[in-house]
Formats: sequence, structure tokens, C-alpha cells
Amino acid sequence: MKTLYSKFLWTTLFIMIGSAVTGFLLSNLYYQNELKPENDTKNTKIALQMAAYGETEKSLEDFLEHTASTGYQLYLFSEKEGKQYFGRSFNEHNLPASAVSRVIEGDIYHGMRDFPKETFVTGFFANELRNTVGVPLTYEGTRYALFMRPDIELLFNELHILLAWMVAAIVLLSLAAMLIWSGLIIHPIRKLTAAVNKVGEEGFGVYLKVTRKDEIGQLARRFNDMITRLGKLDEMRKSFVSNVSHDIRTPLSNIQGYSRLLENDNLPHAERQKYLAVIQEEAERMSALSSQLLTLSSLSPEEENIKKSPVDVSGQLKQLIRRYHWRIDEAGMSISYNLDEMICLGNEALLYTVWENLLTNAIKYNSTEGTISIQGTATADEINVSITDCGIGLSEEEQEQVFDRFYRADQARSRSVPGTGLGLSIVKEIIDLHDGSVHLHSEPGSGSTFLVTLPRL
Repeated sequence: MKTLYSKFLWTTLFIMIGSAVTGFLLSNLYYQNELKPENDTKNTKIALQMAAYGETEKSLEDFLEHTASTGYQLYLFSEKEGKQYFGRSFNEHNLPASAVSRVIEGDIYHGMRDFPKETFVTGFFANELRNTVGVPLTYEGTRYALFMRPDIELLFNELHILLAWMVAAIVLLSLAAMLIWSGLIIHPIRKLTAAVNKVGEEGFGVYLKVTRKDEIGQLARRFNDMITRLGKLDEMRKSFVSNVSHDIRTPLSNIQGYSRLLENDNLPHAERQKYLAVIQEEAERMSALSSQLLTLSSLSPEEENIKKSPVDVSGQLKQLIRRYHWRIDEAGMSISYNLDEMICLGNEALLYTVWENLLTNAIKYNSTEGTISIQGTATADEINVSITDCGIGLSEEEQEQVFDRFYRADQARSRSVPGTGLGLSIVKEIIDLHDGSVHLHSEPGSGSTFLVTLPRL
């Protein structure tokens, strides 16, 4: 498997090599089309001046020797004296005889200009006799052909060598820096990959140390946040499964046990009715649990999945009070209410579930002959609904967990009170979906007040 580091390395090397080749090809193209004719013209002028000076010198050979020592390669030919070379020798002596004859007769040879074009060879460095300029020269009545080109080796002096070393050093240092830099980039990604693998193997107890301020650091911080949230969700899932299993297993065990007792034909009628009542209560408990679970599963955090319309909250509360009035009277309690006209934008069925859960909660945990107060007020921007009972109340620790799923304050005390522990968590999720808030004010022994705030339509 190709790692990200190797891909990054090979891609960078490919870019560097490709850039170098492209740069060379473009430079060679520029030399062939622009610099080569100019170079030929410049060297032709130098050769003509050289020939003019040579014709007036006492010793042509001494003059050419001295000129060659200043950085030129020279070839002199005459039919009388033959070939003569001055300066560094040519690598290839491939000058056509016809070109020499034409120069002797007075023509100028433009070998630099007419040097063949090659894609990967720059003619400037070709040390060939045909890659020269040729001019006629007459000395003491003898006609010569003088061919000249600059000596490239002498042109590259100490400064050019220093520059070449500098370029090489820059390339090598850039390559080394690229390797180090890519390693610094890849290292946190490798750590992140290892952390992801560790999560898959060991769970959510993984945390990355983050010191970077760039996008990789931001990704690592997001990973830590995600792992934290997933850990909490996993704990909630385990707790949820455990609680659901317990709340289903307990009534099923009771139903199973009492059903076996009912198999006794000699069971007294009163005992039989008592056992049937227990079975019915446990069945109703399971039915309520199923209903609450279905309500929870239907709630979606996506607002567009909730159909909203204007809801008459005060009308819903009055309807609910009429519906449960008999139950309140039967328990020896009393209820009072004062409701302003309250309209909000929401889902009518879900909001009715909120008020019903809060009211039934107040009835279940209220004191004997206690009172329930429902107050509803409307301001310019919001509506506020408070439901207060005179029941057992809650401690600060209990208030922090009261909206958690399956939480029931003081399990021993609440065992005799029917319920699933899901009602208030459903209230919280529904209110959150309506961009509202729900708060609890309670003291042990002094009752509880639930305050719901919703945006007003």
C-alpha cells in the first residue's frame, strides 16, 4: 500500500524533475529562436575585428596565440600552409571543405546560426568545428580562412563555478527541507490514523495532544470532540439498553410469575382478582413504555421533519385540565390555573405530549390533598408556561439528572409510583426541537415547578 508520505515524496520529485526538464526545454527553445542568431552576429563582429587586427600584425601566429589565450578557439586554414589550431582543440573536426573554400573566396561562414536544432542539446555548448563563425583574412598576400568560437571552459570562471555550487546546494537543501517538512505534515496524520484504528479496537478512550494551529490541528481537535461525543453516546446507548432491558424484564417476570400462580385451580377468588390486577398493571406499564419509546424514536433533530402550524397553547392546557380533572379529584388534589392567550408555531401533537407529561408528573409526585398550579403568560417575543406541584421535591443532584432518559429520582421512593423515566426526557427533546427551553425549580419537601419557554408567534 502506498503511504501518503511516499505519494507526497514521489509527487514532489516528479514535479521537481518535470520542472527542470520543462525549464531546460524552454531555455533551449529560447536559445534556438532568439539567442543563437544574436550570438552568431556578435561573434561574427568579433571575428571580423580579429581578422582586421591580424592583417596588420607583424606575426599572425603570435597574435592568434595571444587572442586564443583570452578565451577563444581558433582554426586557421590556407592552401599554402594548411591547418593551424590555436587554443583548446575542438572535439569534432567536422567542418565541410566547401565552407572553408567559400570563406577563402571572401564569404562569411555562419556556423553558429545554422547549427542543427536538437531538442535535448543546446548548440551553445557544442564544441564542434562546424559550430563556429568563419571570416576571410589576408596576410602578406596569402588568403586565409579564420574560424572562431568562444572557449566555453574559459568562460566558466570561478564565479560561474561558485554559482553552480550554489544552485546545487539550493536544490539539495530544498530537497532535504521538503523531506523534513513532508515528514512533519505526515506525522500528525499518522497519529490520527493510529488513533482511529485504536478507537476501532479499544473503544473511545483515545485522546490526541494538539499543539498545531493549522488545518491538521483543527482536524485533530475535531477528532477529540467527536470521540468525546461518541463516548458519551456509547455510554448513553449502554445505559439505554440496560434500562430498557430492566424495565421490560421486570414486568415480564411479574406477569410470568403471577400467571403461574393463576394456574392453581384452588386459588381463592380474591387472590385471583389480585393477581389479575397485577398482571394488568404490568401490561399497562409495558404499553406505556412502548408508547414512550415510539415517541422518542419519532423525534428528529432536523427541524424540517417536524410539521409546524400555529398552536393555541392556552386551549391545549384547558383541554388537558378538563381531561384530567376527574383524576385530580379522585386523588384528593386541587388545581388552579391562570392562562393568557398564548399562540406559538409548533407541532400540535408534540406540544400536547409536553403538557400531558408535565401534568401527569405533577399528579404522580404531588402530596396528598396537594395543589397544582398552572400559569401561562405571553410577552412580545415568547410565551411562558409553569406547572407547580406541592410534592416531594428534588435535590440539586437529582435536578441535574431529571431530564436524562430512564432517570427516576430516589428509586426506592419512586418504586410505588408508576412510570418509565422517559417522560421528562421526551419533554426536553420536544422543547429543544421548538427552539425553546425548559427549567426546573425545586426543593426537597417543597414541591417542583417546571417552566417552559417558547417563541411566540
